[in-house]
Amino acid sequence: MTLHPAAVAALSTWDTSAEDQESLRHAFLGLLAARPDACERACEPGHLTASALVLDSTGEHVLLTLHPRVGRWLQLGGHCEPEDATLVDAALREATEESGVDGLVIEPDPLHLAVHPITCSLGKPTRHFDVRFLVHAPAGAEPVCGDESDDLRWWPVDALPRDEDGTAGIATMVTLARRRTRV
Repeated sequence: MTLHPAAVAALSTWDTSAEDQESLRHAFLGLLAARPDACERACEPGHLTASALVLDSTGEHVLLTLHPRVGRWLQLGGHCEPEDATLVDAALREATEESGVDGLVIEPDPLHLAVHPITCSLGKPTRHFDVRFLVHAPAGAEPVCGDESDDLRWWPVDALPRDEDGTAGIATMVTLARRRTRV
């Protein structure tokens, strides 16, 4: 299976109880139905991206990157690549590359969906249809800041950086992650 049909399958079967997430799920499926290139960054109207909310082994800290283009603290993630067979593969690859942490464990079901306008590597305004996953770091994980970040650090889940424009949704993702890990 290639990424596009795998994305359709994952989003078709994802069971979300949140009304806003259900409507976004349908919008993502609509994009996938309309665009065979919806998982490729070359899809100018918008394309799927995959990101990871990385929690430490205690669930008390979240790993965030200071994004060099956006200038804000965000979860790890990015564009899907041709070698990614699934959105889970893309999110885990991005989290591993951006954190420098080996042994990350990703949950297979999406945690959250979001759409945001951005000018990405195409140099043209587009939209990222971001599928966000929950990832757990092993005990003692020490992230290594690489070229894709201006900074990388663990933040206490109860002292997250201020979200200037309300689009990152990190606090929302943390709340969802904590609910999920209590079950």
